[in-house]
Amino acid sequence: MRQRVFELRNAVLRRSAATLAVSTLVLLVGLSGAFAQSGTPAPDQGKAAAQPADAAKDAAQNQRRTDEFAEAAQVVNGPAGNPECVWLGRRVVRLMWRDDLDTAFRHLDLYDRFGCPGGHIQAAFRCLTRFGGQIDPKIAETLDSRVHACWINPASQPQQAAATASQPAAPTAANSQPPQPAASPSPAASPSPAPSK
Repeated sequence: MRQRVFELRNAVLRRSAATLAVSTLVLLVGLSGAFAQSGTPAPDQGKAAAQPADAAKDAAQNQRRTDEFAEAAQVVNGPAGNPECVWLGRRVVRLMWRDDLDTAFRHLDLYDRFGCPGGHIQAAFRCLTRFGGQIDPKIAETLDSRVHACWINPASQPQQAAATASQPAAPTAANSQPPQPAASPSPAASPSPAPSK
């Protein structure tokens, strides 16, 4: 008898569990249909609209990087023109400029492992310090373009400094006046001859 009661109880529990599962499934299907008709976009739809714009931006950025690596390979002789040296070297110079020396030294270790010349980083950073006044810290593109220009030509000079170095020194205000002739004593200041008696 006891066994029959347990079997009956288990049958009721199984039936109620199956009913609960079916009703939950119906509720979920109904809610998803209502959500689809509500007019509010699903979270995935907003991301899908933004993806083409991001893809175009990424493609343009990748093309710019490829062009920069090709330019560096043509202009810079030796291993400093290799793409891995260009990428790591510019990154080290940029990190040094931003005073992130710990990260710069970690990248410098990688730079050395690829057999890239350390002197090129030194020359590029020296070039970057010459252009310090022209770099806007709020606009990352000015720093990136200047780092690339210094990587390509570490001997470049700022335009004002290059112009003044090529011209002779201009006379200063003190030197621009013509020299004054030596003043002769004025007649009032000269001793007058003593009257004769």
